[in-house]
Amino acid sequence: MDLPSTTLAQAVEALASLPGVGRRTALRMALHLLKEPPDEVARMAESIHRLATDIHYCSLCHCVSDGDLCPICSSPKRVQNTICVVENVKDVMAVENTQQYRGLYHVLGGVISPIEGVGIRDLNIGTLLNRVQQGIPAPVEEVILALPTTMEGDTTNYYLNKQLKPLGVKVSVIACGVPLGDNLEYADEITLGRSIVNRIPFV
Repeated sequence: MDLPSTTLAQAVEALASLPGVGRRTALRMALHLLKEPPDEVARMAESIHRLATDIHYCSLCHCVSDGDLCPICSSPKRVQNTICVVENVKDVMAVENTQQYRGLYHVLGGVISPIEGVGIRDLNIGTLLNRVQQGIPAPVEEVILALPTTMEGDTTNYYLNKQLKPLGVKVSVIACGVPLGDNLEYADEITLGRSIVNRIPFV
């Protein structure tokens, strides 16, 4: 689409680069921003800029954080001996929304996928095994594998179970209820919550 302003066109291009945002939606967003007070637009721009400059990743679980440790890992109210392994940060939020889990997390940063060139060394697997071996922040009794119900998720589950079993820790997976081939973020909170509560030992 031809736009009467190069500045507007650049803003549309930037907004259209976001996931799920087409050029028409990006244009509506840009035109909406034109109607906003300049200080409000500046505040929004600053908030987005800070995502690139101020966000940290928790040194323990790899979730996003404002400091070295995320609020979950630093909370004395969390169950310290249980770790829920998820694919990404969105999955942490999905599980938290169920209000059925009070343990800690470990964000892998993906799943094993040879087709996409994602291998074991590309994921946060080494730090997970170290947490279990060293008992960080407390002796680990159970690791819950809450990965996508896809071929890649199953492959990653199998590998993690093989590495964790010799360490003497209980390994379980979320129960059936999350549709096969789905990511956790798309499951409704009740289904996901029940899957966590009714988790089963990994076979």
